Amino acid sequence: MKKRGVAIAAGVGVGALASGVIGRAVLRRKHRGPEVDEPLALLPPEDLGPVVSFDGTELAVRAAGDPSEPTLVFVHGFSLDMTTWHYQWTALSSGFRCVLFDLRSHGRSQRAVSGDLSLSAMGHDICAVVETVVQDGAILVGHSMGGMAILAAAESHPELFGTKIAGVVFAGAASSDLLRGSMGSITQVLRPRMGSIRQIAGRVDHLRNYVVASPADVGRVIARLTQFGPHASPRLVDYVVGLAGHAPQEVWTDGLAGLMDMDLRHALHHVRVPSLVIVGDHDRVTPPASAVTLAAELPDGRLEVIEGAGHVLMLERPEEFNAKVSGFATRVVRNRRRNQKRNDKRDDRRERA
Repeated sequence: MKKRGVAIAAGVGVGALASGVIGRAVLRRKHRGPEVDEPLALLPPEDLGPVVSFDGTELAVRAAGDPSEPTLVFVHGFSLDMTTWHYQWTALSSGFRCVLFDLRSHGRSQRAVSGDLSLSAMGHDICAVVETVVQDGAILVGHSMGGMAILAAAESHPELFGTKIAGVVFAGAASSDLLRGSMGSITQVLRPRMGSIRQIAGRVDHLRNYVVASPADVGRVIARLTQFGPHASPRLVDYVVGLAGHAPQEVWTDGLAGLMDMDLRHALHHVRVPSLVIVGDHDRVTPPASAVTLAAELPDGRLEVIEGAGHVLMLERPEEFNAKVSGFATRVVRNRRRNQKRNDKRDDRRERA
């Protein structure tokens, strides 16, 4: 039972290793997939870093697209990095300024100087990037933990929402109760049997090391918790699993502990900008029910569902995902400019009066 609980926790925290098991056991029997020759690790051409966060941690920041265009800031998920936005920056940079960065202790960013891997610290990372490289009116796009870090940013810097930040896209995200989709409340299911959240996270890290090192199918239990939809290619699964497997140990212990224990519902009212919640109909980590709740609780939220997608929807269904993000961002920018013109005319009338 304890090993089963650990496996469940791993699938909920990111799903990447769970998906790796099913990917190695099943998906390699399918077609090679369109990603076989795609340079998923390609970085955007402009190096804007390092950007220094609140505690001195240096963040890797890259960009593509005309700086005069509306800005999209992409925030990746747990144990992954900015390259998971490959299909977004390569397609959307023709009409938007795409800014990508790695959260602390992830990817090419420095390991957290203070050792702080809380969602609050990652929220400060987002704010540091926004305040450093964004002029005005950016759209934040956060996947999974990245979306939750955006809520933490709204809690610590609510003044940025409506000024520097004009809109938010939450992809495969939730504000609380992260285990609801797989096994119900973590408090009711895991804690009584396995101890504290931090102890669970430590055991998950041990399981992570075992899964990464093993060529065999070691996870019938966690195979059911895969983060991918039914049509994900082996190349895509292997790439995401590789990113998760190479994340530092502290991400899988301290970082995962904070993620599993998070409840940011109190921060939702600070997101005083238009928000789009996107979820895959096969997402088992943050399922459609969680997305419905999140969209309903946001001050100005709407929901979109992508059929056939799992938790890594921006890689699994990039064309559909990009169309929804682009359409949303265009509307936000258009409405913002219209309101600004209206306000300018009103100010002019007041001055003449």
